[in-house]
Amino acid sequence: MTALAEEIRGRIRRDGPISVAAYMELCLHHPEHGYYRHGRPIGAGGDFITAPEVSQMFGELIGLWCAAVWQAMGQPRRVCLVELGPGNGTLLADALRAADVAPSFRDSIDLHLVESGKSLRAEQAALLADAQPTWHQGFETVPPGPVLIVANEFFDALPIQQYERIDGSWQERVVTLAPSSQALRFAATDSVPVETGLGCAPSGAIVERAPAREALAAALATRIVANGGAALIIDYGHEQPGFGDTLQALRQHRRHGVLDEPGTADLTAHVDFSSLEVAARRAGAVVFGPVLQGNFLRAMGIKERATRLRQNASAEQAVEIDSALRRLTGAHGMGTLFKAIAFAHPALGALPGFEQRARAANP
Repeated sequence: MTALAEEIRGRIRRDGPISVAAYMELCLHHPEHGYYRHGRPIGAGGDFITAPEVSQMFGELIGLWCAAVWQAMGQPRRVCLVELGPGNGTLLADALRAADVAPSFRDSIDLHLVESGKSLRAEQAALLADAQPTWHQGFETVPPGPVLIVANEFFDALPIQQYERIDGSWQERVVTLAPSSQALRFAATDSVPVETGLGCAPSGAIVERAPAREALAAALATRIVANGGAALIIDYGHEQPGFGDTLQALRQHRRHGVLDEPGTADLTAHVDFSSLEVAARRAGAVVFGPVLQGNFLRAMGIKERATRLRQNASAEQAVEIDSALRRLTGAHGMGTLFKAIAFAHPALGALPGFEQRARAANP
């Protein structure tokens, strides 16, 4: 049993069951035992691999996207380039290298990283030292001014709430203790009023809601509308709300029990992109997408970039490039499971990577 498990059990004995959101927050961000407070979660030797580790092409195209949006913003002399959850810094390292093709943009960047993990901050500092980043515990402390925001696989780790349909009513799902073994288990509270917007639901159906995600989307959009700029969010999830338990744990690249050994595995849940869109539009931003990650990367020129990389590659490297291209854009992998959505200041035109202008801000 982990130290965090014992602490959670003690809290439940003292105060009663805790919400799924509170459980996720403790597992991921506990100041001493939280998953992101220790270890190296990303990479072949960690628990999962994100798109920037699959290929340099991903980060390079994000860098080109930022440069193009900066030009559409009127090329402000200073711009805050912000990444939420920058991992080990690979995405930004590749993005900044690609941004060198536009020296004026590269010189305008003030780099800001929203990261709570000490070990990850150390990796980012080593890889991004030349860019002189500033770190933040949360987005709210990023200084004012025009902003470009990147969030790749960040929203999926923000806490969710779960509600289960039982005997014709919705009951919040909580984490409690089994009466005999005292092991952590899921249970349901008394009936609570929940507006799912999904009509009738069968018994046992689970609905997930994520107020923390919606609040952050609103904060990003509010900042963009006030100071100018755009945000690019790439994550896995669904375009419309629906039923289903998507909460999962990952450890050493394998599925792990959500309630097993808390603090030792990554916890995530699918992102409901429609809720992010609504929150951003209510804050006054224009929203583009969501579009499939594969479509976004193809529109940004990933096939052309792969062709150029192959020109100077060995036969073995060429195979790796083709494999990465399929993994990032393929119909049976990240290309369709992951989506891209963007928030923009109303004065900006169409953004690169998105075929058309999406719905504008709410009146």
